[in-house]
Amino acid sequence: MPVIKHKNQRVGIFIDTQNLYHCAKNLYNGAKVNFGQVVKDALAGRSLIRAVAYVITTESGDEKAFFEALAKSGIETKTKNLQIFAGGSKKADWDVGLAVDAIKLAPKLDTVILISGDGDFVPLVEYLKTNQGCQVELLSFGKSTSAKLIEAVDDFIDLDVNARKYLMR
Repeated sequence: MPVIKHKNQRVGIFIDTQNLYHCAKNLYNGAKVNFGQVVKDALAGRSLIRAVAYVITTESGDEKAFFEALAKSGIETKTKNLQIFAGGSKKADWDVGLAVDAIKLAPKLDTVILISGDGDFVPLVEYLKTNQGCQVELLSFGKSTSAKLIEAVDDFIDLDVNARKYLMR
């Protein structure tokens, strides 16, 4: 069954920034993602309620210009500090925060758009569809996206199909 997309549809977009950033960097020789274009195409002329990018801040603060670019594109940012452990390992994870926000906002949405390739979101997709009645769509680079996640959503847009459109050098 084809997904329904109409201009009055209330849409929430949740962006796993780190996931998309690392996929583009690894798949396309260090290229950066044009998040504004990704969000525009994801929205497809529908009514945006919120677009949220989950981002990590570092001690150097080099990401400030990136955060400003997201804001100029109409994307709200939620930040979390990079955790550095005693052994030198680093952790930067927003999965739970993104999932909680999507669940909290779901009653106000017709469609939830997830921008990530992370298979950890399969239970979130199933919950949103079954318990909240939301249509769930996914945008990500297909080459590095969980097959189970693609299977779980109502619609999948593979950014690899027209990668140049979604990348900046």
